Amino acid sequence: MIDNNAETKSFIRNVVGNYLIELGKINNKVVVVNADLMGTSRNRTFVEQFPDRSFNVGIAEQNLVSFSAGLAHEGFIPFANSMSPFITMRACEQCRTDVAYGNLNVRLIGTYSGVSGGISGATHWGIEDCAIMSGIPGMTILEPSDAVQAKKMLIESLTFNGPIYMRLSVEAQADIYDENYHYKLGKATTVIDGNDGTFICSGVTVQFALQASRYISEKFNKKIRVVDMHTIKPIDSKAVFDAALTKNIVVAQDHNIIGGLGSAVAMVIASNNLNTNFKVIGIPDKFVPMAHASYLYHKFGYDAEGLVNSMMGMINRG
Repeated sequence: MIDNNAETKSFIRNVVGNYLIELGKINNKVVVVNADLMGTSRNRTFVEQFPDRSFNVGIAEQNLVSFSAGLAHEGFIPFANSMSPFITMRACEQCRTDVAYGNLNVRLIGTYSGVSGGISGATHWGIEDCAIMSGIPGMTILEPSDAVQAKKMLIESLTFNGPIYMRLSVEAQADIYDENYHYKLGKATTVIDGNDGTFICSGVTVQFALQASRYISEKFNKKIRVVDMHTIKPIDSKAVFDAALTKNIVVAQDHNIIGGLGSAVAMVIASNNLNTNFKVIGIPDKFVPMAHASYLYHKFGYDAEGLVNSMMGMINRG
C-alpha cells in the first residue's frame, strides 16, 4: 500500500489567492475581479489590501470575463476568479471573443478543476475545461503542481503577453519544489529522471506520479521518469520526444480523458510518428456519481497505486 499522505502539502488555491497581494505590490496594474466568490477563490485578502483595485461583478461570469477584457484594454492586468466550470462553460464565448480574439492580458483563474470539488458533484467539477480552452486560439493553459510553482507561475504571468487560463485543484497537493526552482512557462520540468518509462502529469497528479516512480524503483528496480507538464498549451513537444525514448508513456490528469493533457501528448506522438507504448488515464467519458476526490482518483486509476499498475502493466507486456 502506498501512503498518499506522507508528504507535506499545501492548498494551491489558498497560495494563489494570497499571493495575488505580492503581485499587487510588484505591479500597480494588477487588479482582481470576482464573481461573488472571494471565499472560494481565496482572494479576500487582496480585496482588503487593495479595495480600489478589486471588483465584484456578482454571480455573472460572462460579465466577469467581459469586464476583465475591458480592464485589459485600458492597460490593467486583471486576474479574473471563479470556478473552472463557470469560467470555461458559462463564459466560453466571452473567453474566446472578448479576451482571446484581442490577445488580451487577462488571467483567468479557475478553481474546482477536475473532480477536486468532490461531493459538490458534476455541476461544480471542471472536467472539460482544458478541452474547451485548448480550442480557443492563443489561449495559454497552465496547471500548477505545488505552491512554489504556483507562485513562480504567477510572477511570470506579469510579463507574459496574451491570455492565460490557470486551473486549480481544491485538494491539498504535495510540496515538490524549493524556492530555488527555476520555472519557465512552456518548458516542462523533469522531477525524477529515468529510462524505463515516463509519467507525464500535471497539477494534482504529479504528486501521485512521484510516489509511483519511487515505489517502482524500490519494488521492481525500474527507473521511471516523472515529467511535470505544467503548461498544457502550448505543450512542450521536446519533453514528449524525450519521453518517447523511454518506450513507455503514461499520461495522467484530473480531467476527462478526451481533450486534456493526454490528447495533447497523443497529438505530438502521432504527428511525429514516435515509437512508444502509450496510455492516458483520467476521468472516463461519462458522468459519474459524486464522491470525495480521493475516492475518485483511486477509482479512475490516477492515484499512486493506479499509476504503478498502469506503468508496470505496460512494461510487463513489453
